[in-house]
Amino acid sequence: MSTVLISGASIAGPALAYWLREYGFAVTVVEKAAALRGGGYPIDIRGTALGVVEQMGLMPRLREADVNTRQLTFLGADGSTIASLRPDAITGGIEGRDLEVRRGDLAEALYSTIREGVEFLFNDSVAALDDHDDGVDVTFRSGRRRTFDLVIGADGLHSGVRALKFGPEEQFHTYLGYCFDGFTLPNTFGLHREGVLWSLPGRGAALYAAGESEQIHGFLTFARPEPPFAAFRNPDAQRELVAEVFAGDGWQIPRLVEGMRTADDLFFDVVSQIHLPHWSAGRVALVGDAAFAPSFLTGQGSSTALVGAYVLAGELATRADHTTAFEAYEQTARPFVEANQAMVSEGNATMFPATAEALAERNAYLRELTTLPGGPGRPEHSALELPDFSGRRPAGSRV
Repeated sequence: MSTVLISGASIAGPALAYWLREYGFAVTVVEKAAALRGGGYPIDIRGTALGVVEQMGLMPRLREADVNTRQLTFLGADGSTIASLRPDAITGGIEGRDLEVRRGDLAEALYSTIREGVEFLFNDSVAALDDHDDGVDVTFRSGRRRTFDLVIGADGLHSGVRALKFGPEEQFHTYLGYCFDGFTLPNTFGLHREGVLWSLPGRGAALYAAGESEQIHGFLTFARPEPPFAAFRNPDAQRELVAEVFAGDGWQIPRLVEGMRTADDLFFDVVSQIHLPHWSAGRVALVGDAAFAPSFLTGQGSSTALVGAYVLAGELATRADHTTAFEAYEQTARPFVEANQAMVSEGNATMFPATAEALAERNAYLRELTTLPGGPGRPEHSALELPDFSGRRPAGSRV
């Protein structure tokens, strides 16, 4: 039985573990967190990814977890309403078909399918890799050492596996000109199953009330010509930077900044994409954000991760060896991924325009949408016809 180590237990990693286990691989998942991380902001599952979760048997559970956001309201600098619309009118989703669930709910659903039959190593991570003809020797941060037939990095935008095997992140990282802060705070704003977005040129804020939670998601986003490298691993510096950017702004910004200062779940990062010339090298491959992060501005991060995991596992199970499997995985998934990445470019964010001209154009567009008759929505994302691996003979241990 072929052995596979997957680094990362968020979305791509558990999805890949599910499919590999189904095909008869012995799977180990290593996760640096001490336990599965719950909660989190709402994420979308759209288009091709819906077929993946249907085949996994997760659709009933995820339909139950759908947060059912009913309205997005866009505000001007003074808090006046520019437009209120159904979410699918903005995101391009298809009402009644696409899913919006908390990231933690999707992670929990994936974990529930593999807690039996997959080995999990929490509170650990990959520290070193030695890739050779017979396998990959792995040294973990805990000091343990093991050898696997294959190693897959599903450990996110700032992937450690990618750094070890492919080199420093900077050469693959495309900064899109924005930074963002995400956190939760008590929902004392009177919002229910809705989102409110406030914008000035180059900066914006959002409050997002998901489901029936007594907490609300807060976001503060701002344009910046260069990434603030000095703040990346310094939460105090992050808080000071954001407070400085939004100092003196109106609406609910002072309450959001105060909530950001005291939040215990602050998440700060840059809006960026990952572009690699190849997603594999030797016996090591990447999937999800580690390989092809599209940025949260596309709304497609989780969907591309689910689809990528499905394709990678299917190719490994049905090709003669890992080399041809990795090549087929990339040949099938790359056009889909790149089309989704192309939905945004540097300084181009519909939700938070960077210039006064772009903001005026966006607001005019939003007002026009309010005059149009309601419809079923149109998918603002690229689709892929899922390969049918069921008709191929599983290769099992042929890696």
